[in-house]
Parts: sequence; C-alpha cells; structure tokens
Amino acid sequence: MKSKVIKEYVKSILIALVLALFIRTFIVQAYKIPSGSMIPTLMIGDHILVNKFIYGVKLPYLRKTIIPVSQPKRGDVIVFIFPLDRSKDFIKRVIGLPGDKIEIIGKKVYINGHLYSDKHAYYDNGGIQIQKFGPIRVPKWGLFVMGDNRNHSYDSRFWGFVPLSYVKGKAFFIYWSWPHWKRSLHIIR
Repeated sequence: MKSKVIKEYVKSILIALVLALFIRTFIVQAYKIPSGSMIPTLMIGDHILVNKFIYGVKLPYLRKTIIPVSQPKRGDVIVFIFPLDRSKDFIKRVIGLPGDKIEIIGKKVYINGHLYSDKHAYYDNGGIQIQKFGPIRVPKWGLFVMGDNRNHSYDSRFWGFVPLSYVKGKAFFIYWSWPHWKRSLHIIR
C-alpha cells in the first residue's frame, strides 16, 4: 500500500516537471529585468512574462522554427540571445525589420526615409549622445533593436543586428515589480 502511494506521488511530480519544462520551453517564460535600458517601459526589478509561441515553435538549442506563427513587428518588445555573447539574453524594442533602411539624426529615427513616430523613446541629458547614425540597411535575416532609454542602451547602434533565429519571444506582461510594486500586473506596450 505504501509503495503504491509513493509511486503515485513520483508519477504526479514527474508529470508536473515535464509539463513545466514544456511550458517554459515552448509557451511562456519568466524573466527579471536587470538593467535600465528599457526605462520607462521596463524598470530594474520588473518580473515579466515572455510569449515564446507568438513567433513560432522552435527546436531548443538549434533555434530552428518548426511551426511558424508570425514574425516580430516594429514596436514589439522582444527577448533575444545577445549576438556577441550567446550565454546572455537581452530585451529591446524592434525598430527596424528586414530590408528597412534606418537613419538616426539627433533624437529622430527615420525608417525608409520617413520619420518614425517613436512614442516609446526616452532621452535624458546623461549617457551616450548619438547625433548621427546610418543610414544602414537591415539584412533580410535580422532586426534592428533599441532600448527605450536611448542614452543608456547598448543596442543595435553599437553591436549590429539580431538574427531572427535568436529571437526567443515577445514580452507581454509585468507580473511583479519590486520596489515598483504598483507596476505589477500590467501589460507591456
């Protein structure tokens, strides 16, 4: 009788572990924001959820999409593998899509020669002041990303493009924030 109960507990625990691993690998994953590069959209200490399914089902470690669902869109806040150190994940906002021509003059971003309505951009008087960048063409395999806290973001302006295969998912929800607890339970825009 006792061994039957133990087997049931072990079975339940194994099913829970497999289910949790499946959900984390293919559907949703939690992250904690470690830097201020996305202020004011995301603050240091925000705990977020990332939809890993929205851009398709990928084979773990191979980064090969086996079931395509959609592509990142301009304005999406994405989590991706940092191209210069694949052991790190970064979070930034998509600015340029494959084929786009990007040019930055002062605090204005131009995409394909048109002024981009950059409503999430935040500038202060500190940090790095870039007066001119580009024009540069986004390759068909990549994305141009920037942090919302433009003067304090290490992004595509410095290290280049994010390969589409490196995109892990779209950030969509702040489920907890400390010490900014009033930001908890908010949708990321």
